[in-house]
Amino acid sequence: MAGAPTSAEEEGARRRPSWTFLTNHGHVLLAVAADPDARVEEIAARVGITARATLAILRDLEEAGYLVRTRHGRRTHYELQPHRPFRHPSTAAHEVDELLAIFRRSD
Repeated sequence: MAGAPTSAEEEGARRRPSWTFLTNHGHVLLAVAADPDARVEEIAARVGITARATLAILRDLEEAGYLVRTRHGRRTHYELQPHRPFRHPSTAAHEVDELLAIFRRSD
């Protein structure tokens, strides 16, 4: 059956924990940081969520001032605003660029 998970995929899913340290919002933010010109479908695939969920998260991040969306023809470019504080009171003294620095690739 096309699209059915393989036994290796099923095994990986069974071993994967039911929680992660970063939310989908954090993963979308990191995906945008890695490729500001990525399409919604590409971000969704990278994060492992639907395009619809990705759009909702991008909207949340834009409304909260964590990114600015600019249309270039039929494409969208995202510009992160890295000096925004984290939203949770216990981490509000830190800025998003600190998170980005942890995951930034060193070339």
